[in-house]
Amino acid sequence: MNLEQLKSFAEVAATGHFTKAAASLHLAQPSLSRQISTLEKELGAELFHRAHGHITLTDAGKTLLPTAKRMLADAEAVRRDMDELAGLRRGRVRLGATPTLCVSLVAEAISRFHTAHPGVELELMEKGSRELIEALAGGELDLALITRTFELAPQMPRLSLRSVLAEDLVVIAAADSDLLTSARQEREQITLAEVADLPQVLFHHGYDLREATSAAFESAGLTPKVVVEGAEMDAVLRFVERGLGVAIVPAMVLVDRPLLTSVPLIDPRLPRTVSLAERADVRATRAASAMESTILDTARTLTTEEPGLAAHVRLVG
Repeated sequence: MNLEQLKSFAEVAATGHFTKAAASLHLAQPSLSRQISTLEKELGAELFHRAHGHITLTDAGKTLLPTAKRMLADAEAVRRDMDELAGLRRGRVRLGATPTLCVSLVAEAISRFHTAHPGVELELMEKGSRELIEALAGGELDLALITRTFELAPQMPRLSLRSVLAEDLVVIAAADSDLLTSARQEREQITLAEVADLPQVLFHHGYDLREATSAAFESAGLTPKVVVEGAEMDAVLRFVERGLGVAIVPAMVLVDRPLLTSVPLIDPRLPRTVSLAERADVRATRAASAMESTILDTARTLTTEEPGLAAHVRLVG
């Protein structure tokens, strides 16, 4: 049994497909199949049910999977420890973040980190908070920036959470549009009920922000007028810039967006907390610690030096 076999086994278990697993590992499928076959012979047990192209774990496979993940994580930790011997001249940081943070805080933090530590390899995973927590638990990430901590923290008892920012959600429209001007009746804020009467661009289901806003509308007994839905952050911002409708977004995404205007959302306000998550039972590498410091420094800059953000984004913790 070797690590390459275990890596192949874990990837097939994750994808449920030999072809997808081979592509992910950059292997020829026959080579991957031989690794699995050899592993099964060495263990004396079949690890997968293979029926009509549908791959599922056998009982033996289900027993092996957590051990395999732990062994692969331990091997990765050894590799990271060796990188530590070279200080920050080389190494790797695996950072996860939600899409809304990737276009704001994370983009600036990564730029700063790369300038300071050009020899350190950066890997970014862009997913929802729940998926990031699962990846962190599985040893796939060193750090994760998440926004849905209240319901997720109990799922990961080994999780260490540090609150970084508190941020308000705002309503945006094209800068040359009068949608927000007419809806808020000369006030400096807009209510959720008023937003519900405007054409809206919505994120796709499962998106952290979509779930938060949908819950707010449902709680208030409101039904939004949807013109486009199913988009990612970049697409939502582009659609709004072109005047298709309004959208509810975090204030931080408005940095360097001159084609957009925004107003605070009230009644109710929809604040959210951005938290930095890591494994409490795994020692952070020097590279990961340096990335954490860079993220915190970038957060301070956003809240003190970016015009217009101070009223909506605050340091916490």
